[in-house]
Amino acid sequence: MAKGVRIIITLECTECRTNPDKRSAGVSRYTTQKNRRNTTARLELKKFCRYCNKPTVHKEIK
Repeated sequence: MAKGVRIIITLECTECRTNPDKRSAGVSRYTTQKNRRNTTARLELKKFCRYCNKPTVHKEIK
């Protein structure tokens, strides 16, 4: 069975990971897909973080 071109990735909030003085404990994470041939670099998107209560930059992990 051949591997597909599209892979599932996890996006994690950068502010939640680095800021210990936030409102509540937890890290905002989203899952999405990307095409590994067209987008070889790590993905960065601006998404809403429910722990920071504002739109923040979410970076691809693992």
